[in-house]
Amino acid sequence: MLPGLLLTAAIAAVAMALHRFAGLGGLSPLILSILLGAAIHNFIGTPVAAKPGVGFALRRVLRAAIVLLGLQLTASQIASVGLAGILLTALTLGATFVFTTWAGRRLGVARPLTALIAAGTSICGASAVVAANAVVDAEDEDVAYAVASVTIFGSLSMLLFPLLNAWLHLAPHAYGLWAGASIHEIAQVVAAAFAEGEAAGHFGTVVKLTRVLMLAPVVILLAWLWRRGGAQVPGSGRVTAPWFALGFLLMVGLNSVMPLPEAVRADAAGITTFMLAMALAAMGLETDIAKLRAKGMRPLALGASSWLFITGFGLAMAAVAM
Repeated sequence: MLPGLLLTAAIAAVAMALHRFAGLGGLSPLILSILLGAAIHNFIGTPVAAKPGVGFALRRVLRAAIVLLGLQLTASQIASVGLAGILLTALTLGATFVFTTWAGRRLGVARPLTALIAAGTSICGASAVVAANAVVDAEDEDVAYAVASVTIFGSLSMLLFPLLNAWLHLAPHAYGLWAGASIHEIAQVVAAAFAEGEAAGHFGTVVKLTRVLMLAPVVILLAWLWRRGGAQVPGSGRVTAPWFALGFLLMVGLNSVMPLPEAVRADAAGITTFMLAMALAAMGLETDIAKLRAKGMRPLALGASSWLFITGFGLAMAAVAM
């Protein structure tokens, strides 16, 4: 497996360097990794010797990274949002997931791709897409399509939310709630929320992290629904919940009881991002652009519908919070 692991690690390293040093800060290392991996696969070709390691990164490395993601959250952070904020965020997430699932059926989008777009839009972008895929086991082209969808529409939110607030005049906490509960990626939330000041920025970031915490129960529920629908859940056997989702919750609990020093937490966050970037690089290395193009416009319409829904619903919840 070493050749494939080295290849995905190299792509992840290049993606992180580009994110930091080449003026591409608006694109996360995860997005850059899948783009680089797809470019290599489609223009050069993935080496046969790399295939076993690429598969390992796509599954084992990914799930370990999701577990480590729990170290970025504590119970006290969640408590600072308040019960009302948590409930409104959960309501926005749940309503968006249900709407996207319904819209996917109406548009005739395949069930696995619909689930990935629903997870990415309602929870936390690319990280949620790859976490949900550990349950639904969609085609690599579906994963790439879902990642592209949440990236495009999340970036639009990042640019539009500050402009819209010049007209809406939301209070800092209400605006932070709207951004944190509605925008797809953490980096996009940070950029949009802090555009309206530090109070909005800090509150929006914590709301978003609270939304990330909901990744585990949503993935567990998705696994149950997937099995109930007669589909096989990869690697789950007789286990009721995916082990990586339970591991994620365990890390949150551990970090709440014995908080890591700030320096250690920063290092853990960097390692987590790198591992997720390796997994996305592996997805890129197995993504065929011709198959992606063949999926047509319906999944894009689904992503757009889901984005418009979460933006409007999240704004309504922010108005309630005022």
